[in-house]
Amino acid sequence: MRSAPLAEPPWPSVLLVGPTGSGKSPLGDEIERRGLQGRPCLHFDFGSNLRRAARGEAGEFGLDGPEIERVRISLRSGALFEAADLPMIAKILRRFVETRSLRPDGRLVLNGLPRHRDQAEALAAFLAVERVVSLEAGAPVILARIRRDTGRDRAGRPDDDLESVSRRLETFRRRTAPLLEHYRGQGVPITAIRVTAGMTAARMYAELDRRLRGDGTQGEGP
Repeated sequence: MRSAPLAEPPWPSVLLVGPTGSGKSPLGDEIERRGLQGRPCLHFDFGSNLRRAARGEAGEFGLDGPEIERVRISLRSGALFEAADLPMIAKILRRFVETRSLRPDGRLVLNGLPRHRDQAEALAAFLAVERVVSLEAGAPVILARIRRDTGRDRAGRPDDDLESVSRRLETFRRRTAPLLEHYRGQGVPITAIRVTAGMTAARMYAELDRRLRGDGTQGEGP
């Protein structure tokens, strides 16, 4: 019996954009569990994969020593990956798709990648972003969510101190938030969800599902 074919790049994708602590990882898990618009989804949590690589679990990705060290430096400093890191990023992406068996009717739910316009342009050959979901929250809400661990996804995160979180919020404002205009300019629909301190992944999913069913259009892009 032949196995079902794998999807070929560019892989159909939904991109989650939001500051640290806004709930991207819990929402990505919820979308994978329930699907979206009747299509199966696989949650690609880039940060989670990087933390595994930094712990020495990178063999499955085929990373070499210098690549693992770049991962560790990025996690310590909060620095984003640039064009020179594309081969390493492509290894991680491709191995994820192969090991998780993304099918032609499925979608990737992208969380943490791409993080800025240069990455988005460099990864266009791999990722066909069909929709952007923007999780919007100010710094007080983000800090409250991290303190409460609302999404139940902060355990074991040594980078959740105030200084590190503030640095990541500033990096998001300068480099990641402009991705919304980048994709809007390409005609990709954008759905904005206002996140509160106590908003769970299930509530985010319900709001996203409601928007996609056409019950409300506020926050939708072109």
